[in-house]
Amino acid sequence: MVSTKITLSPSVSTRRGFSLVEVLVVVMVILVIAAIAIPSLVNSRMKANEAAAVASMRTVQMAETLYSTEYPDEGFAPSLAELGPNGTDCTAVTAHNSCIIMDDALLSGVKSGYIFELLGDGSTPVRGYSLTGTPESSTASGRCTFSTDQSGFILKSSSGTGGGRFAIGADGTCGN
Repeated sequence: MVSTKITLSPSVSTRRGFSLVEVLVVVMVILVIAAIAIPSLVNSRMKANEAAAVASMRTVQMAETLYSTEYPDEGFAPSLAELGPNGTDCTAVTAHNSCIIMDDALLSGVKSGYIFELLGDGSTPVRGYSLTGTPESSTASGRCTFSTDQSGFILKSSSGTGGGRFAIGADGTCGN
């Protein structure tokens, strides 16, 4: 019976773990993928915020219509607070706590990266209102400012362009 003994030479060793070069290559690949993906994610988030802002404006428009119908002596609500519970439990509804909108974020004036401001025209009863939605950050939360009034049309404006009716577009702007 012949037995063979295998011995490793000093230059051949068992290898465990990764070398520094291999780790750096993996990190570089991950950074390249992140560099490609992050701008797309930010752009998608901005588009989602813009769509949410338009939906919020439609909600306020509908609430204003309901408010002016329910309280004809008051006209339109002069502030967002009056369209909500305004600190009450909504058991006794009045013109100052109409409980039409129950979304606390929208009633606070800040929702989905947009700041909303509702102003009445100052007359009694309030015959007109203006609602604006501006992005908190034009580089992170949205590119367009939206506005509407009692007419029901939502107008957009973005930096460098005029206002007008809009369609949220895929070209990196709010569209035309």
